[in-house]
Amino acid sequence: MAMVLCSQGLLLTTMAQYKLGNWSLDDLIKNPTRITIDRHLTKLENHAKRFEIIKKSLSPSISSTKFLKLLHEIECITEKSSILGGYASLRYSENTQSDEATSLLTRISKFGSDIENRLLFFDLWWKKHIDEKNAKRIIKSSGQFSEYLKFKRLLAKYSLTEPEEKIINTLDVTGASALVKLYDKITNAYVYVVTVDGKKRSMNREQLTTLVRSRKADTRMAAYKSLFSKYNENKGVTGEIYQNIVLNWRDEGIGMRGFSSPIMIRNIHNDIGNETVKTLLNVCKKNTKVFQNYFAHKAKLLGMKKLRRYDLYAPLKSKIREKTYSYDKSISLVLESLTNFSPVLSKYASNVFRQKHVDSAIRHGKTSGAFCSTPSPKITPYVLINFTGKSRDVFTLAHEIGHAIHSISASRKSILVSEASLPLAETASTFSEMLLYDNLSEMVSEQEKKVILSDKIDDFYATIGRQSFFTLFEIAAHKQIANSTTVDEISKTYLKNLNGQFGSSVKVSEDFGIEWSCIPHFHHAPFYCYAYAFGNLLALSLFQRYKKEGKEFAPTYIKILSAGGTKTPEKLLRESGMDITKSRFWQDGFDYIRNQVKELSRLV
Repeated sequence: MAMVLCSQGLLLTTMAQYKLGNWSLDDLIKNPTRITIDRHLTKLENHAKRFEIIKKSLSPSISSTKFLKLLHEIECITEKSSILGGYASLRYSENTQSDEATSLLTRISKFGSDIENRLLFFDLWWKKHIDEKNAKRIIKSSGQFSEYLKFKRLLAKYSLTEPEEKIINTLDVTGASALVKLYDKITNAYVYVVTVDGKKRSMNREQLTTLVRSRKADTRMAAYKSLFSKYNENKGVTGEIYQNIVLNWRDEGIGMRGFSSPIMIRNIHNDIGNETVKTLLNVCKKNTKVFQNYFAHKAKLLGMKKLRRYDLYAPLKSKIREKTYSYDKSISLVLESLTNFSPVLSKYASNVFRQKHVDSAIRHGKTSGAFCSTPSPKITPYVLINFTGKSRDVFTLAHEIGHAIHSISASRKSILVSEASLPLAETASTFSEMLLYDNLSEMVSEQEKKVILSDKIDDFYATIGRQSFFTLFEIAAHKQIANSTTVDEISKTYLKNLNGQFGSSVKVSEDFGIEWSCIPHFHHAPFYCYAYAFGNLLALSLFQRYKKEGKEFAPTYIKILSAGGTKTPEKLLRESGMDITKSRFWQDGFDYIRNQVKELSRLV
C-alpha cells in the first residue's frame, strides 16, 4: 500500500491492499519441515553443550571482559531458543485443535526446558556463588545488562539448588504448563449456540463476545448465558485445572522458594515493589465510585432504572448506526493516528503489516482474543487478532500494534533486557489506543463523539477497574484454594467481588459467579491483571503530558519505550518526572476518567 503525507500530516492510503488473512512465519523458520526443525534443534543443543564446558572454570575473579563474552553466549542461545519456541507457539495459536501443532509445541517446550537446564549453572553461579564485591565490579562495567544482573542477584534469595531448579524446569512442561494448554484446548473448542432474532446460531468465543455489545438487551443476556452455560457444563474439569494451577504456583513460590505471598511472586518477577502494587490496588479500590457513577448515568442514557451486568457494555441509544470498518480502513486509521504523534512510530507499525506479521481472520480453533508476540528483538513482532469489523476491533488493532511498537523501539537491546517489565508492557498499547481515540474524536459529530466516549469509558472500566478487582479476586481465591475449597465456593467469592465493585449501580445475577473460569489470564499468568490497570493509568498520565507539551513530548515517550527492561519501572519513570510509589500519581488517572464522565454528561 503506497502511503503519502498530506499538508496536515495525516497518513493517506492511495490504494487498498491489506486483506484479512494469516500471518507468515517465514521470518522465524523457513521451510519448517521435520528435517529443518531437527537441524535447528541439533545445532542449538550442541551450542548449549559447548557452553556447559566453562562450568568448571568459573571464578569470582573472572574479568569483566570474559564475563560479558559469556553473557553474549547466553544471549545467542536464548535468542535461538526463543525463535524456535515462538514459532511453535504461534503455530499452535493458529489452530489449537491441530494435533500436529500441539505435538510440535510440546516437543519444543520440552526441548526449551532442556536447554534452560543446561544454562542453569551460570544463572545460579551469578546469583549465589560470586561475592558482592566482585558482583559490583562486573555490574559497573556491564552497560545495558546492569539492571538485569542486579535483578538476578535480587532473585538469589528465592533460588534453589541446581538439581532442584532442573527438576522444576523439567516437570513444568508436563505440569503447570500442560494444565494451561489443556485448559486452552478444552475452552477453545467450545461452540456456543445463541438465539439471535429468532434464529439459532453457532459461533466461537470471539463472535459471541460481539453480542454482549448488541443494542438488544435480550441478545446481550443470551450471549452471556450461552457463555456461562458452556463453562458450567465443564466446571468440574476446568475448576480442577485452575485449583491445581494455583496450588502449583503456591507450592513452588511459597513452599519451596520462600516468597511471602502469591502476588509477591509476580511482583518480584515484574521488578516492582510490593508497596507500589499495594498502593495501586488501594487507589483503584477507593475509586469504585468513579465507575459506579458512570454506570448509574449510563443506565439513564439507556432508559433503564439500573444496569444489569448483562448490559455493562451496551452501546448508547443513538440514531447513528454502529459503524463497521474494513480491515484496510482500520489499518489506515491506526497508522494515521500514530503519524500525527510520531512518524517514526508509524513507520514501526507499518512494518508489522508490510511484513505480513498479522493473523487477522477468524477461524475455528484459532486462539480467541488478541496478542502480540516478540520471539526476538531482531525480528518484527507478530500480532494476532480476530477481526470482525466492529469499532472495538480497530481499537484492539491499535492496542496490539502499540505492543509491537514498544518491542521495535527496544529492538537494539539484547534479548536478555529488551522486554519491558510486565506493568510497563501495557503502556504503549494503551497510549496507542488513546491516540486513535483522540484522532477519531476530532473527525466525528458530537453524536458520534458521545458514542465513542461512552465506549472509551467502558474500556477504562474494563482495563482499570475490572482488572484491579480481578487481582483482588485472585488474592482471595489463592488464599481460599490453599485452605481447600470447591468450585462453587470460588464462584461465591467472585460474586462478592463483583458486588463490591458495582455497589448499587449494577444488578449482578448469580450466573456471573462462574465468570472467573472464563478468564484465561487467571490460568496463564496468575496476578498478571494488575499490569493492565498499571499500564492504563500510566498511559493516561503520559497522554495528558502529550496534550500539554504537544509533539515535543514524543522524544520523551520514545525514550521510555526504548529502555525496554534495562531499568526498573520506578527508576525509569522517576527519570521522566513520575513517582509511581505515591497515591497521587495513580489518582491523577482516575481524575481524568471522572472528567471524561462529566464530558459525556455534557454531550447528552
